[in-house]
This record gives sequence, structure tokens and C-alpha cells, in this order.
Amino acid sequence: MRSRTATWFECKIRYEKTMDDGMQKKVTECYAVDALSFTEAENRIMEEMSMFISGEFTITDIKKAAYSEIFFDDADAADKWYKVRLQFITIDEKSNKEKRSNVNYLVNAGTLTGAVKGIEETMSGTMIDYLIVSVAETSLMDVYEHAVKKEAEAKPEYL
Repeated sequence: MRSRTATWFECKIRYEKTMDDGMQKKVTECYAVDALSFTEAENRIMEEMSMFISGEFTITDIKKAAYSEIFFDDADAADKWYKVRLQFITIDEKSNKEKRSNVNYLVNAGTLTGAVKGIEETMSGTMIDYLIVSVAETSLMDVYEHAVKKEAEAKPEYL
């Protein structure tokens, strides 16, 4: 499982989708994109979705997502996205009291059990004490990372 820290935005798209029975139906789907601003998020989702949607579509909502990190699973069965809230437990050195802080992660997995297993495997390499507070399946259809250009493509040619 690989992870990615970035600024994430959740974008809702409304369009006419061809259903399995051949009928057209208006649907609203949610996607997450890695972007620096709301404007970039809007441009990114328009670019990504234009490859999959043949007709018109409308962006109905864009909001900043509160994910500290996203964990991707490349397995074919990992077709769902789960929001996992962890509570980190630390001791305040001055007051010697227990301090708890909540952190949200987005985990790609095929099942709820798979999401829990993935986060536990990731956290097993850390020394921090934590509790899994909640695990919930999201309505996200997909997550689009920021594409890193290859070094050869990024360099301008002057000759």
C-alpha cells in the first residue's frame, strides 16, 4: 500500500450516464483530486472527466477534503474508498496528561475489513499509540493524484 500526502479536494460532477440497460440517467458522482487551489481542482476534474464523459457535465460542488494522507492499494479488488479516523494518543510533557488528536485518512480497499487491515499494516511501522475511531465507506468514485511530469518532458528544448 502506497501513501500520498497532498491537498485534496472533493468534487461533485452531475452528468447523464448510460446505465447497464441502455437508458440515460442523470447522476451525481464524487471524486477527489490533488490540487493547490479551488480553481486548479475545478480545472483538474474537468480535464480528468472529459476523457470519460461524452456529453455535457456540471461541477456541482468543490470542497476541501480533510484527509491527512491517502493510502492507495493497487489490487484489482480495491475498488472502494474508506474514510478512516484515527485518534493519536500522546502524553503532554508539562502536565503529564494524555492528549488525543484525531486524524482522517482515506484508504483504498475492497472491503471494510481490508481498509482496517491496510491502516493497521501502515501504522505497525510507527511507535505512536492510536485507536481506530471510525471506518466508513465514502461515495468517492475515484481519486486523481497530481501527475508528475517526466524529467525529459519538463525540460524545455532550446535547440
